[in-house]
Amino acid sequence: MGLSFRKTIKLGKKTRLNVSKSGISASRKAGPVTVNSRGRVTIRLGKGLTWRL
Repeated sequence: MGLSFRKTIKLGKKTRLNVSKSGISASRKAGPVTVNSRGRVTIRLGKGLTWRL
């Protein structure tokens, strides 16, 4: 398992800017669904459980 880096900066109540080793992306949350600028969709299924499409 390698070392990873990620920093999240809040831009508003539902918008975040994510900075990682692979670059920068923005994400927007709408209820249990989160969509980021790279096209990834994450659905929160419950406390601590997510499904990434």
